[in-house]
Amino acid sequence: MLEFKLKSKRNSNDNTVHLVVGKGFKKDESFSLAENKAIVKAIADKREYLMLNNGDFMSVIVLIHGEQGWKTSEKIRSVGAKITALLNEAKSESVALMTNDMLFLSLAEGMALANYQFIKYKQSKDFKPNTLKTIHFVGVKALEPQISALQIVVESTCLARDLVNEPQSFMTALQLSEEFKTLGKKAGFKVDVWNEAKISAQKMGGILAVNKGSKIPPTFNIMEYKPKNAQNKQPIVLVGKGIVYDTGGLSLKPTTQSMDFMKCDMAGSAVVAGVLYAVAQLNLPLHIIGLVPATDNWIGEDSYAPGDVITMYDGTTVEVLNTDAEGRLVLADALHYAKKLKPQLVIDFATLTGAAVRAIGPYASAMLGTADDQTKQKMFESSYAVFERLIEFPLWDDYADELKSSIADMTNLGKGEGGQISAAKFLEHFTDYPWMHIDIAGTAFNHANKTYNPIGGTGVCVRLMIDFLQKQIK
Repeated sequence: MLEFKLKSKRNSNDNTVHLVVGKGFKKDESFSLAENKAIVKAIADKREYLMLNNGDFMSVIVLIHGEQGWKTSEKIRSVGAKITALLNEAKSESVALMTNDMLFLSLAEGMALANYQFIKYKQSKDFKPNTLKTIHFVGVKALEPQISALQIVVESTCLARDLVNEPQSFMTALQLSEEFKTLGKKAGFKVDVWNEAKISAQKMGGILAVNKGSKIPPTFNIMEYKPKNAQNKQPIVLVGKGIVYDTGGLSLKPTTQSMDFMKCDMAGSAVVAGVLYAVAQLNLPLHIIGLVPATDNWIGEDSYAPGDVITMYDGTTVEVLNTDAEGRLVLADALHYAKKLKPQLVIDFATLTGAAVRAIGPYASAMLGTADDQTKQKMFESSYAVFERLIEFPLWDDYADELKSSIADMTNLGKGEGGQISAAKFLEHFTDYPWMHIDIAGTAFNHANKTYNPIGGTGVCVRLMIDFLQKQIK
């Protein structure tokens, strides 16, 4: 990951990146007459950036057009990704940012996120890792707190990506718990891991049912950050789906390549861990609790089957119509546990439904819930600030009718249409507090490089949640 460092002035042979606001640009004495003319022409042509040939080092001018806002910030992040590619192609190890415009934070964010690589298992001599190691911020000592905070946000996002990118052969439910413990020790939050015996004693029927086909026991993970200066008397609880691999169970996933990337089915748990890590590192004055039910959804001689009736943690009986609708079963137990914490707000994150992907593609995450309008508005504001957009779907009772069972209290599957809503309606049954559900099935994993989100885990919702939680501080 790129390291951010402060620097009082640039060296004469530094690679440099400058931000230039196009509107009203005047001659800049740091550039030659020819370079100033080139900048003016590039602004007129509405180019994103201009690369100047300075011999032994690279100098890039990033051009800002139009009114500043979330759209401009996102364009700057995307340009940052392109600059990172140029610097790595030139085998550069460092670059100096020459600007005092606050948009340099967006530029650095895009550069750092784009520089991410998951190369733990790369052994080929032909593979060339990124060379870029350091971004120097020149002459902005007063902004050191913002730069340090951005470093933590980027690091937390990349940690979440790492968790998602690990194969299931390594990232079992047990290993996921070990990763949480490691992050907790490093950042300063508590981690309590329930083993199978305790989960069974607590009668968490959803988790136990999904785990029946596996040779590896489940875990239930409770992470807590509670500083002495916490402003919220009731905790904000984050719940993450921790299905470390999903075969679909006996309702085996039928479509081509549908299992190729199912290691990402624990991306919700990665969000929770990444956010806890960031919150603790940033010393935010908030009491945050993270809950992660973890298991794989495997096929074995004892696998739960379509037609089974299971008893959930809260006593609800559920007729299982499809074992590939397993995420809601483990989440439901965690959501019921959250009641004991008397939360101010609960937010869950899950790669839950293909229906969410079919509805909105990979461009946004689906959001549903019972939180008040003010809370939702803050969430939407954060989603655009970091460009991890959300689309809200309704929680109409019509979808609850789809979950009625003839032999149990409810089923785990609605009709095919609007499946992201019927899934959320299932989860709502296990809540009695302000709650939001975020379905990240379409946004948690990239199948190709996309601007500053390389192929693989995206770490989606980590940046979103950090921004949202900062809005909760009085």
